[in-house]
Amino acid sequence: MKTLRFQDIIAARKIVARFLKETPLIHYPELSERLGFQAYIKHENHNTTGSFKVRGGVNFMHHLPEAQRKKGVITATRGNHGQSIAYAAAQFGVKATVVVPYGNNPEKNSAMRAFGAELIEHGADFDQALALCEKLQAERGLYYVHPCMELALFHGVGTYSLEIFESLPDVDAIIVPIGGGSGCCGAITVSKAINPNVKVIGVQAENASAFYRSWKAGMRIETDSCDTIADGLATRAPFPMPLSIIKKGIHDMVLVSEAELQEGMRSALRWTHNLAEGAGAAPLAGAHKLTDMLAGKNVVMVMSGGNLDTETLKSVLGTC
Repeated sequence: MKTLRFQDIIAARKIVARFLKETPLIHYPELSERLGFQAYIKHENHNTTGSFKVRGGVNFMHHLPEAQRKKGVITATRGNHGQSIAYAAAQFGVKATVVVPYGNNPEKNSAMRAFGAELIEHGADFDQALALCEKLQAERGLYYVHPCMELALFHGVGTYSLEIFESLPDVDAIIVPIGGGSGCCGAITVSKAINPNVKVIGVQAENASAFYRSWKAGMRIETDSCDTIADGLATRAPFPMPLSIIKKGIHDMVLVSEAELQEGMRSALRWTHNLAEGAGAAPLAGAHKLTDMLAGKNVVMVMSGGNLDTETLKSVLGTC
């Protein structure tokens, strides 16, 4: 099975830098006092599309052969990956088709259309939307950009971990949300190459815990549903490549409830003055369960995205 290579993440850095500015890594003293460790946030929510995924999109599109660029690409998403592909496709003059499940975040849908993508609604969740991609790719002659099995996507995403080590060489732990697993895999690969003593800790939603259950059981496990406020974490099945990397390289993983995810979003607003979507707030939510392990350490929490729709934000703030 193919796997990530540190040298390819290094190479992706030059490509990503052509389109995106480095995102800030900020230390928050008040948050540090509350958590009992030196708390840093890697603000991937400051990217052009409001999410870390765009790093992978531009790296992927750079490597797509010219003949396939002319035919176009197709992918499935709950939003951030789709925005990444739509944005990158626009930069390279490629036609992008994006499949989303019914009831998807309407503001993410609007953003994908604004970047020029054709949007198709299908199925009840991400996995059902993904199934339609496999059918349409053959019918339309499109390249199927699998959101969790394309090395170029993962190598692009891994560049944020390079930035973490450059900004904070003495980092002790990196807490990352796990949906499809690309961000976590990048952190594992970069940490192993630069400093294997750095702990990479994953966070999943209790209602979308396929990676956590698979990691615990030592075998691939699918869940029947993935009904969580954190749409970036809402997958029912772990994919082979990220699962193999995470099983070998993760140091720990925690689950957070829906209430804890909502509290994480409120904490992001209160202590960092940033809007974090559910997945972006997951590391903050999970950090409260890791205070004993991480006491006194330099800890980076990855705020992976800030694409929270207005109605969800009202609901979260209304439960204060």
